[in-house]
Amino acid sequence: MVSDLKRTPLYDAHVALGAKMVPFAGFEMPVQYPTGITREHEAVRSAAGMFDVSHMGEFMVEGPGALAFVSYITSNDPAQLAIGQVQYSVFCLPDGGIVDDLLVYRMGEQRFRLVVNGANIEKDWAHVTGLAAEFDVQLTDESDDIGLIALQGPAAESILQPLVDVDLSSMGFYWFAEGHVDGAAGVISRTGYTGEAGFELYLPPSMTRAVWDRLLEAGAPHGLIPAGLGSRDSLRLEVGYALYGNDIDEGTTPLEAGLAWLVRLGKDSFVGQEALLAQKEAGLDRRLRGFKLAERGFPRPGYDLIYAGEVVGPVRSGTLSPSLGCGIGTAYLPADAKPGDAVSVRIRNRDIPGEVAAFPFYTQGSLKR
Repeated sequence: MVSDLKRTPLYDAHVALGAKMVPFAGFEMPVQYPTGITREHEAVRSAAGMFDVSHMGEFMVEGPGALAFVSYITSNDPAQLAIGQVQYSVFCLPDGGIVDDLLVYRMGEQRFRLVVNGANIEKDWAHVTGLAAEFDVQLTDESDDIGLIALQGPAAESILQPLVDVDLSSMGFYWFAEGHVDGAAGVISRTGYTGEAGFELYLPPSMTRAVWDRLLEAGAPHGLIPAGLGSRDSLRLEVGYALYGNDIDEGTTPLEAGLAWLVRLGKDSFVGQEALLAQKEAGLDRRLRGFKLAERGFPRPGYDLIYAGEVVGPVRSGTLSPSLGCGIGTAYLPADAKPGDAVSVRIRNRDIPGEVAAFPFYTQGSLKR
């Protein structure tokens, strides 16, 4: 293991549980536990799984100019957020390329928390601080001061409710509350990356391990097990959630990526607005699409995808879906490609047939929006 990798507050817990640790986003992270990726995936779909996502980054934005600043650096409209509400958004470059996707938490009238991808913390921090000079704001990188646990699955609320001092049943999707988890002060957020009901818990690092252990204990009768990066990836892909570095990056725009619903072109000026307006007016040449394979095969990222007899690009994300029993993935296809159109993926010099498929691939999750 590379010695300069960071460790989350839960590193020792993962080792004690026998997790296979791998480098990810600059951290040593669990890719799976002895139960295996498929079992972890199935537990989240049927009962509950728990993930360490403490590698994620958090930036606090405060001050009289906080709303104007967050609106300028993100494509969505944070003015629509009530205090206690969360919004999915993206940072864009002036040319419309995606710097990162993120969650925006409205913590107060002049206070926002931005939650960014762990692999992009340094890049994102440079991006936002470089745009802050003209706004009356104070920025704080909280990334090392927060532990983050994701409890996901249809049993998540039943497991968590006895341990918190807020009413989870009254908390809507993409809302949060400040409260306590087994005595630890933090933020309890009804968010997640799996397509199942669940919560993300923002905690002091010194208390994260105790909460993790307590949740495992309380959740055992409900079928809760720890889950790693492997199942997190297959779960998010089944419901069509984008992964930065695979499906989206600085060379793709939110319009191309099927994230136009995150882009409020009519609001006041924001970074990338002019380029996105021009792209919308000109029309798209490509879009991120899903596909399913008709024969058994594992469509790994980077494999050639063939459409209309030509290689149109690489598979961006791909897996053998545990829930559906077939290979699924994403790729950028010509804008006029539609569900049902034939595609194939070149796997070991053999073209495995499939078809364009609509997102989400899996529609039976417990998430109630």
